Amino acid sequence: MQTGKVFLVGAGPGDPELLTLKAAKVLRSADVVLHDELVSGEILRLLPPQALVVDVGKRCGQKSTPQEQINRLLVEQALLGLQVVRLKGGDPFIFGRGGEELEALRHAGIEVEIVPGITAALGAAAAAQLPLTHRELSSALILVTGSSKRPDHIANWPDRLPSNATVVVYMPGHDLKSLQGRLLASGVAPTVPCAIVSGATSESEQIHVTNIADLHTSPPLRAPKLLVIGEVVRFIDQSRVKQYIRAFDSIPTETLISEFMENAK
Repeated sequence: MQTGKVFLVGAGPGDPELLTLKAAKVLRSADVVLHDELVSGEILRLLPPQALVVDVGKRCGQKSTPQEQINRLLVEQALLGLQVVRLKGGDPFIFGRGGEELEALRHAGIEVEIVPGITAALGAAAAAQLPLTHRELSSALILVTGSSKRPDHIANWPDRLPSNATVVVYMPGHDLKSLQGRLLASGVAPTVPCAIVSGATSESEQIHVTNIADLHTSPPLRAPKLLVIGEVVRFIDQSRVKQYIRAFDSIPTETLISEFMENAK
């Protein structure tokens, strides 16, 4: 029997219209789909009715499918000669364990194709109309995670986060006090604005804007969520925000840019 093929497909941040054309094409021809719990029902309805669909999602604090079992299912279904899709939220290779699945499939001699997706940071920024980079304010973008298989990876954040960078923390968790301390220890000023985005691009999207000094008082928004940190947060679309800080609501953007450039000299 001829061995099948596995597609590692990014489903994007939530909005089904942000699925790529290639991803939609692959889904419509799938024999087996192993999907994350957060993949929307609208996307799953693109699957052919005869496809075997398995929810292998992971949620913090809840019963979930071990990664080793997911790897084994991918290999077993491909060895049956089937076209297998591993459908993952966001992009498979940005905090999505796609690398682990790729490694397991390569080890088993299974052909793999990667279909990238819009990662949560890009989806959240677009939904909130927040530029992650800006020629005057942010010339670097740093993606980090608040959750890791190895605790030492969390401890090894950069000792110094540059003031001209936008930092996006995936899976920031509930202990915002501890996260606040790590950011301050990395040189992030207490006055730097930040935004927590929950359910980016979905109907349940919520955005809370604050600053580093008050981060620990933020409301407990539901997962999936991420934290955006940096001066670019001041550009956020006010109509989409759950709560705003009056400290910079009425200050013209031009003034903010001028002040920032002056302080950076």
